[in-house]
Amino acid sequence: MNRVFKTVRGHPVDIVKHTLDILKDCPYVDIHIGTDSQNHRRHTHYGVVIAYRFGNRGVHYIVHKHREKKIKDRWTRLWKEAEMSIETAELLTAKIKVQIQIDFDFNSDEKYFSNKLVQAASGWATSLGYKANIKGDVLVAAKAADHECR
Repeated sequence: MNRVFKTVRGHPVDIVKHTLDILKDCPYVDIHIGTDSQNHRRHTHYGVVIAYRFGNRGVHYIVHKHREKKIKDRWTRLWKEAEMSIETAELLTAKIKVQIQIDFDFNSDEKYFSNKLVQAASGWATSLGYKANIKGDVLVAAKAADHECR
């Protein structure tokens, strides 16, 4: 996995060094990882976000944007969101011992298509030791990813 993360101003950052710097200044920061996708004409745009939540004092995030040939199958597109979030979490936790929450932009309400992925994706994340959040929880990283891939 070769993902270049950038600040919202477009400056590239090393996710390990960046996270260590933030943890040094604020050891109680909550780290959330989330991915969202949007289909545009011929491409699917993905945004993977690592969000650092400073309690009630705000959020700072870094983002990796990626686009590929349009994925028409909703299941495949949404499952790739889960894969990208978990891959990013695994990359970070392989280098730093840190608690991570994964924000899945999937809905707990059965009337929505994404509900079909909730059990599988959150079960996968939980089995790896991450806290899984779905709609209804606070989705800091997923909301930022939604903003970035539009």
